[in-house]
Amino acid sequence: MTTRAARATEILMQARTSRARIPVLPPDAMPEDIEEAYAVQPAVRKAISASGGGRQIGWKIGCTNETAQRQIGVHEPFFGGIFENTSRPSPATFSTDDFFMTVIEAEVGFLMGEDLPAAAAPYDPGSVGDAVAAAFPAIEIVDSRFQDWTTIGPVQIIADNGSHGAWVHGAPVSDWQDIDLAEMAVQLYADGELVREGQGINVMDHPLNALTWLANVRAVYARDGLKAGDRVSTGTTIVVYDAKKGQHLKADFGALGSIELTLE
Repeated sequence: MTTRAARATEILMQARTSRARIPVLPPDAMPEDIEEAYAVQPAVRKAISASGGGRQIGWKIGCTNETAQRQIGVHEPFFGGIFENTSRPSPATFSTDDFFMTVIEAEVGFLMGEDLPAAAAPYDPGSVGDAVAAAFPAIEIVDSRFQDWTTIGPVQIIADNGSHGAWVHGAPVSDWQDIDLAEMAVQLYADGELVREGQGINVMDHPLNALTWLANVRAVYARDGLKAGDRVSTGTTIVVYDAKKGQHLKADFGALGSIELTLE
């Protein structure tokens, strides 16, 4: 790990533990490009695990639709890690005191049934789909250690573990290929009121395309692939929703199921 990567990890973890946001990384900690940002992220993920996040159980993908990319000024998706102690089955409850912000994304998740090693890349959606054991509904709580996460740019978002906060997952569906995930409608309700609507097609035209992107890009930046047992959240199907303390949220994915989250 470079000196700059070590410095970035120190600053980002200090922001987490001190509960104090930062404006930007200083020059001596700022990744020079996407590749260096992904070189920082493993150290951040390791530190998150050691400081209470627990075992890493999979991956989140961010900005898999054009609306989200425009919102935060990036031009391609990015990935980060998700962790055992900040991931809960539905119905789940989280305290807003544990986050700087609670931005809600309704996402399609996949459970890997087989390895997709980097050596076999590039993959196509057919080969990736064959390696999937199940699909399920998910909610990601997006959180950021930066004061304005919409303006900091991709390298800082990536270094900050893809702005991941926490994750809620629903029941796995093994016959997921019988569901048209692209045409699948998704509704998000807050305290019983419909607040967002979307579709699976908003995720790179099909959530499986996002999973394929992850398998291939990890082969490039991490020289690693996906492993059986990994859970992957593929990016928001809806325009993100800024949830508040006390709200009860329900994301309905039709045939894929529904999930619930309460913010205390």
